[in-house]
Amino acid sequence: MKTLSFQLLLILVSLISSPNHGVKAKCAFPAIFNFGDSNSDTGGFWAAFPAQHGPFGMTYFHRPAGRASDGRLVIDLLAQALGLPFVSPYLQSIGSDFRHGANFATLASTVLLPQTSLFVSGISPFSLGIQFNQMKELQARSLSLNQSGLPLPSPDNFAHALYTIDIGQNDFTSNLKSIGVAGVIRYLPSVVNQISWTVKELYDLGARKFIVFNLAPIGCYPAFLRQLPHNAWDVDLYGCMVSYNKAVEYYNKLLLRSLNKIRGIVPGANVVYFDKYAVLLGLFQHPKTHGFFYSTKACCGYGGGIHNYNPAVYCGNSKVIKGQNVTATACVDPQNYISWDGIHPTEAANKYVTWALLDGSRSRPAFNFSNFCDLQPIG
Repeated sequence: MKTLSFQLLLILVSLISSPNHGVKAKCAFPAIFNFGDSNSDTGGFWAAFPAQHGPFGMTYFHRPAGRASDGRLVIDLLAQALGLPFVSPYLQSIGSDFRHGANFATLASTVLLPQTSLFVSGISPFSLGIQFNQMKELQARSLSLNQSGLPLPSPDNFAHALYTIDIGQNDFTSNLKSIGVAGVIRYLPSVVNQISWTVKELYDLGARKFIVFNLAPIGCYPAFLRQLPHNAWDVDLYGCMVSYNKAVEYYNKLLLRSLNKIRGIVPGANVVYFDKYAVLLGLFQHPKTHGFFYSTKACCGYGGGIHNYNPAVYCGNSKVIKGQNVTATACVDPQNYISWDGIHPTEAANKYVTWALLDGSRSRPAFNFSNFCDLQPIG
């Protein structure tokens, strides 16, 4: 992981730790439109299927807030840094304000159209293609109702918005246990091509600024360390599964290559590949260097040990195991953990990802947000 200069690090720390007094930033991006899965879902899934409960949201919101974390996600921290409100979920009918963008992401979403039901496999029906269609509908309705006074984006906001895409983890992981790495690799080109083609389709709607996230090092995630088959020799000195991380690296190379190609047919656009993998891998490999005590151990889980994850009892749930009622509870210090629930990062880890996103150190091509916005503090 590239080390940030000391001076730059001080600036970024102040952005994360200082209180936000509601000052709006001068920024080239008046809105954010996001497409994704649980890594960036700010409440869409739970608006469609209400059921979320504590301890989710305990750190920042102090209540369940539709996010798969103890607090804010990268999309939340990014919005605050740009001086924008949190991005409202498109599926949330009460309290949403789309003037500064919309979030189409939902938990368990895939890039490819699912071939099964949510109630059978747990995969969301809101795949990337569906999310894109929702975006088209929002744009069309907003433009037709532009003078109505409703909380909808203006034509200029669509044109100058930032478009973020953070999806693909479920395409990669949902079949790993049943068909293995070799089976999953066969359809990864279709996944990355769909993402790139979505960039082209958004471009045709007027979008010009894109950030596309790659996949995280799932071989370091407690849930997959407990659930995916592997041998002892496949675990490196950091406690991560080498073979699965290598497969993620292969996917990320395909994605980068595909985005490089799509740039040739979207003149005037910024198509930025963001290396989330490198940032999180650096945390897992050197947790104490970055202020964490635990790397491959979940804050919220059951079972203790090096992973604190039991697939039978997910974070916040209770179940009778061997005649005893057990509950997967949260730790009291999530700021010391990289993993929140075995599958998603803590707010503390999301802050590190946001720092790298803002300064452009892990973006290709380099994309420093300070060149476009007066970055605001995000407490």
